[in-house]
Amino acid sequence: MSHAPLLKRLVLICLGMFAFAFALVPLYDVFCDVTGLNGKPSLEQAKQSTSINEAREVDVSFTTHAQSGAPFTVQSAEYSVAVKPGAMREVVFKAKNLSNEDKVMQAVPSVSPGKAAKYLHKMACFCFDQQPLKAGEEVEFKLLFYVDTELPDDVEELTLSYTVFDISSQLVASN
Repeated sequence: MSHAPLLKRLVLICLGMFAFAFALVPLYDVFCDVTGLNGKPSLEQAKQSTSINEAREVDVSFTTHAQSGAPFTVQSAEYSVAVKPGAMREVVFKAKNLSNEDKVMQAVPSVSPGKAAKYLHKMACFCFDQQPLKAGEEVEFKLLFYVDTELPDDVEELTLSYTVFDISSQLVASN
């Protein structure tokens, strides 16, 4: 009795599972772009808003947390701000390197609720670039943003959250 047909099927199944796993991340990104889920805002610098909705205000809150082991604190000067859709708003963030070594920080933003992510536009953000911080250094970063006038009416508040990573070892390894 030959097991060759069974072996062929199992090998094809394994290859199919590998191909699916390999394609999963790009498929997930496309799914999130289409549906607006996951709260992944654009990391591209936005263009200036051309109109302001004076009749509406949206509350935008800010949270930050450092990934486990990242020696940074990052905090906004204001916990939340009221924003008229289309109007530019500036918020100051303070970041500090808590270690006694020079480090490089990268902030990754997300927006909640997820469907609001495509309506939050950043003109200037410390998340656009890697941020080198000397040992014990404290710096201020400015976030300049606006909420799109097309934000659905059922969204009255949103949260911009930053997760901060220490990418120093990754930069050393790539050099």
